[in-house]
Amino acid sequence: MYLFAFCVYAILFYIHITHPIIYLCKLSHINTTTTNNATVVLATDQVNARSILMYQQNLDKIAELSSHSAMGVSGPNCDLVNFSEYISKNLALYELSNDGMRLSTHAQANFCRGELAKALRKGPYQVNVILGGYDEKVPTGGSMYVMDYLGSCTKQNYGAQGYASNFCLSIMDRDWTEGLTEGQAVTLVEKCMKELEMRFLINQKNFIIKVIDKEGVRTLKYGADPTDN
Repeated sequence: MYLFAFCVYAILFYIHITHPIIYLCKLSHINTTTTNNATVVLATDQVNARSILMYQQNLDKIAELSSHSAMGVSGPNCDLVNFSEYISKNLALYELSNDGMRLSTHAQANFCRGELAKALRKGPYQVNVILGGYDEKVPTGGSMYVMDYLGSCTKQNYGAQGYASNFCLSIMDRDWTEGLTEGQAVTLVEKCMKELEMRFLINQKNFIIKVIDKEGVRTLKYGADPTDN
């Protein structure tokens, strides 16, 4: 009887700690992210899993919101896809309805935060978000905002979401400095990935990194091709 109860609790604990994760980092996004004055670097794992099942290992969790902004999203795949598409399509609709005028990164973050807060009283999205973008009219160029599923929002130079934050925040706090180059920011994100591979209970080998600068959003590297279905 006691042995059976122990086995049940062990399985429940295992299922709980292996819930999908995310990460991010800003350049100056496991969701891991880092920024410098002109560039934002976003990175996420590519795993789509639930409980003890692995569905795919080439998922792109970084949704492009406009030509110069994107957001990394963590959480259950249903909410991840639903929320990402809802935000991106509404921002595209705004641009079409206002003669091509695009919202700034700050405005996009506030819209995203507002939708998360509004959903709390209806059907909450179980997602955490790191949103980054580049604005030519803003002196600093790149900016990044960290949001959780409760609707809090703060502007940061670096950030991490999910279980990755336990491993990555201390690394970014130590190594992030004002005026990082793009190469240095990418190296910092890769250092966070390497720490996860070495220390985290779940081995996740596939990550995707995207960079946002004055040229727009571009995919820098990935572990598995997101278009390979």
